[in-house]
Amino acid sequence: MNSAPAPVNTSASKVNLLDFDLKGLQAFLVEIGEKPFRAQQILQWIHQRGLDDFDEMSNLSKALRARLAEMAEIRAPEIVFEQKSGDGTRKWVLQLDDGNRIETVFIPEEGRGTLCVSSQVGCALECSFCSTARQGFNRNLTAAEIIGQVWTAQRRLGDEARLTNVVLMGMGEPLLNFNNVVTALNLMLDDFAYCMSKRRVTLSTSGVVPALDRLAEVTDVALAVSLHATDDALRDELVPINKKYPIRELLEACKRYVGQEGRRKVTFEYVLLDGVNDTPAHARALVRLLSKVPSKINLIPFNPFPNSGYRCSTPEAISRFQNILAAAGFTTIIRRTRGDDIDAACGQLVGKVEDRSRRTWRLQQVDAA
Repeated sequence: MNSAPAPVNTSASKVNLLDFDLKGLQAFLVEIGEKPFRAQQILQWIHQRGLDDFDEMSNLSKALRARLAEMAEIRAPEIVFEQKSGDGTRKWVLQLDDGNRIETVFIPEEGRGTLCVSSQVGCALECSFCSTARQGFNRNLTAAEIIGQVWTAQRRLGDEARLTNVVLMGMGEPLLNFNNVVTALNLMLDDFAYCMSKRRVTLSTSGVVPALDRLAEVTDVALAVSLHATDDALRDELVPINKKYPIRELLEACKRYVGQEGRRKVTFEYVLLDGVNDTPAHARALVRLLSKVPSKINLIPFNPFPNSGYRCSTPEAISRFQNILAAAGFTTIIRRTRGDDIDAACGQLVGKVEDRSRRTWRLQQVDAA
């Protein structure tokens, strides 16, 4: 699925070309009387060379450059704050036009550099162990604001580090912002934009089943699923969307997404919470639950935040849990906590959210009671 072309802008505001994937940009150019093949050239200037000045796009005619400068722009969220962790992780706080702020994290590793991208201002879900969820929800990000995080990070990093992977694991539930997320995914994969392999782009979801089936119709990027429990009663508590799309429905959708050939696997994310979901019995239940789903398992030590009500599992409990899964034949990785000293670790991103859901207020009342 591709973004619909924006109408020609006749007001004082300009069309942001970061909102367009290839087909969207082609449609925009045709609408203003230009040749659609110019879209490939423009995408390369914007996304591969990081330009935001039409005058520098030397293989476009002067007339086209002037017209684009008059009616269009290339505008990404602005970095207002940057932190660098002792482990090299970098967190950027990005300012949006409406005063909201989001957070984007770059994680360098040997041979790769992963950017964790946000898809919403806050999060519409209420996962109980996630600091981002406590901030409430304001709105979906536009395609420009999503891909703009990649564009901005690549420019900021320059020759210092190479961006090789993107994970939609930042603020928000990507599948609740379907069209804008798909447009951004198209750009990440496009040969004229970021030219990433589908294996190097990962979408993480808490389990919006109908949207997951829609996603399978338009792309096959890597899939990660926030599972965190092996039975519906506990997952209802930890991941409330489970009340609408219970575990069995979610796992069937996962199998449909990867197909029947078994060559692709779903990564199941499992945050380990002390005394909640981290016992050997839970590990054995997870083995049974995923026995017929092509999968690998990412165990995530809980990253504490104030008033969460949870504690991280002990190293012994984590190791024991992993050993049970590994003995059953599952590829199991314990995610190394990165950037926790700058609140950039999994579940810690908060940004600045003008909460329309009143969730922050409700939680404050609970904490005060």
